[in-house]
Amino acid sequence: MDYESLVTVMRKLSLQAGDKIMEIYGQDDFDVKSKSDDSPVTAADEAADAIISAGLRAAFPDVMLVTEEQSATHSAQGDTFLIVDPLDGTKEFIHRRGDFTVNIALVENGKPTRGVVYAPAKSRMFFTQADGQSVEETGEFDKDVIGNVTPMSVSDADNAALMVVASKSHRDQATDDYIAKYAVRDMTSAGSSLKFCLIATGEADVYPRLGRTMEWDTAAGHAVLLGAGGDVVRFDDHTPLVYGKADFANPFFIAHAPSVVLKSA
Repeated sequence: MDYESLVTVMRKLSLQAGDKIMEIYGQDDFDVKSKSDDSPVTAADEAADAIISAGLRAAFPDVMLVTEEQSATHSAQGDTFLIVDPLDGTKEFIHRRGDFTVNIALVENGKPTRGVVYAPAKSRMFFTQADGQSVEETGEFDKDVIGNVTPMSVSDADNAALMVVASKSHRDQATDDYIAKYAVRDMTSAGSSLKFCLIATGEADVYPRLGRTMEWDTAAGHAVLLGAGGDVVRFDDHTPLVYGKADFANPFFIAHAPSVVLKSA
């Protein structure tokens, strides 16, 4: 895989998809439909998916592509594949809370190795460079020229005073009970894959997820976190969260800085 080309293409497509998403976001009204699992889908999800899918297939025709909006047509995965959530945080988008992202990632041998997470309403862009180091880009986000980037690194966590990040839309008692096992300095909430990015930048230390997620929800944020020195493990046994599962469904997991002493389930 030509990582230089991959990162350039993924970044550009995320920006193009973000423009279309924000165009629809700015409308007075937009249609919201329900998928077979009762999760919402909007014209923005579908338009962003079309942009990203066409771009990735043109640039990397020999690499398998998995996207949330086309998941019903995916029956098998190989060792290497591209995986996309064109609009992660659709509920945040519908309620106009801004915490939604464009997610594009490459999975190799069950591990997300390169990824882009773009939050167009927040003007935040996170991605892994060709060498695997994760950076946050700031500036005007020119589609053809990468602007100023800052290398990202997870925190050196103080286990007596942890910063915890949790979901805005999927918080429950089981999550609160698990968080209570830690000495928590403060908590913040975020939607979509931004939670992974807050750990990658050192703005948070740990993110437990005790709820249903799919591989396209997590792969890009997982890649960004790995490239900043973090990790994502299964909730039950703290082994690495892996990709390429037949049904795309993730087990419960914990994203964290390695300095966090994880508690048992």
